Amino acid sequence: MGVLSNLEPQNVFHFFEEITKIPHGSGNVGQISDYLVKFARDRGLCCIQDELKNIIIVKEAVPGYEDEPTVILQGHMDMVAVKKPDCDIDMAKEGLRIAVRGDEIYAEGTSLGGDDGIAVAYALALLDSDTIKHPRLEVIVTVDEEVGMDGARGIDLSMLTGNRMVNLDSEDEGIFLTSCAGGARVKGKLPLSEAQRQGVAVEVTVGGLLGGHSGGEIHKERGNSNCLMGRLLYRLAETFDIGISRLQGGLADNAIPRETKAVLVVEERDKEAILDVVKTVEGEIRAELSSKDPGAFLAAGEGRPGSWLCTTAEDTAKAAAWLIALPNGVQAMSADMHGLVETSLNLGILSYEDGSLLADFSVRSSVESAKQALIDRLCAVIGLAGGSFSVSGDYPGWKYRKDSPLREKMTALYEKMYGKAPKVEAIHAGLECGILGSKIADLDCVSMGPDMKDIHTTEETLSISSTGRVWEFLVRLLEEKDRP
Repeated sequence: MGVLSNLEPQNVFHFFEEITKIPHGSGNVGQISDYLVKFARDRGLCCIQDELKNIIIVKEAVPGYEDEPTVILQGHMDMVAVKKPDCDIDMAKEGLRIAVRGDEIYAEGTSLGGDDGIAVAYALALLDSDTIKHPRLEVIVTVDEEVGMDGARGIDLSMLTGNRMVNLDSEDEGIFLTSCAGGARVKGKLPLSEAQRQGVAVEVTVGGLLGGHSGGEIHKERGNSNCLMGRLLYRLAETFDIGISRLQGGLADNAIPRETKAVLVVEERDKEAILDVVKTVEGEIRAELSSKDPGAFLAAGEGRPGSWLCTTAEDTAKAAAWLIALPNGVQAMSADMHGLVETSLNLGILSYEDGSLLADFSVRSSVESAKQALIDRLCAVIGLAGGSFSVSGDYPGWKYRKDSPLREKMTALYEKMYGKAPKVEAIHAGLECGILGSKIADLDCVSMGPDMKDIHTTEETLSISSTGRVWEFLVRLLEEKDRP
């Protein structure tokens, strides 16, 4: 018996649990894609698997629904695979250890992958059913959404017949999303001089932060461990002769980093003074983030004497200045929609490898020109320091559609079922709808999903009751005919 076997709707949670047993982090989607192919073939459904491992599954309309508009259901199969430092799961090879706590499903020590495993589970439960009434269903499950929407970018949708799409990649029940920001990834590389040096190696940690999705939580102004490490390094490099031996922070460019570790080589005589500076900066940061990120801390080890390969003091200072100069966080709020972030960026991954400091950013904006201007600014800062950069994964925003029969139908049904109107909103996070809209003529699209919290983090949870309500709504939506 599975962990979720007793939960309703049973078929949805059965498939969700099956998905959690299969490693499916971004870039590691072969097994989950093949699982979807087998699912379709076992049921005699038309299935296309392309070279990227994207999946399209088609199920014809049931009798009486042949003349209803085709409905496209869409989600992505990859997840942001992150784990706690003490977790022994190999997420590239092993499944998750899921558990239930009250109304929530979570994974022990790792992210859950509710984003977007629940979309896949909904689709499979619909395709598996022989009792639910529905028009022709065209299910799109893309790969590597979390690392640049590569699957949506490369998929061929010319065989589809529908132009109404329900995207199932949202995390708030009762909110219908109808537009989103565009984005891109920027990688910066700053070469640094190294030398063998006698001294004390001190490990410094910035941690205890909440993190979160760089689209959904960026407006909360939580601490970014990579930026805070840059701030500490800048303070230390002003006074002390230090070198960087190791540096690593963050796990994904689109996740606000929660922890960054550095090994600094310092003079023995400076060690105690450096530890005092760490404590001072910690006090400042804890005071600043007391409401936004109350668990923030800075810690330093005792140090190990020896000879170490590390950056020169001069280039350590350059690296620290570079880090503190790089933009991060909210850059502009929308003038048209109160409370919506217009433009932002997130320094998601920071590392020191082979004599170079590497920084990975996720850039977002609902205004294309503002997105490009921020990319230009970021690349200029990187270049002025003597670094190099690359831009990839550029995807368009999803523009609001004034005339949307699908939105009108979903809104009317929601009011009928729940006695209140849903919220119709735009989001700062990126969805694949913009890219797919460039491949499907006259696409009419709405995004929805059940309640999830802290996606892209080890605290991620999926609401059981909300999953059930969204399932009920989705079934009713398919059963509701346009033509009486």
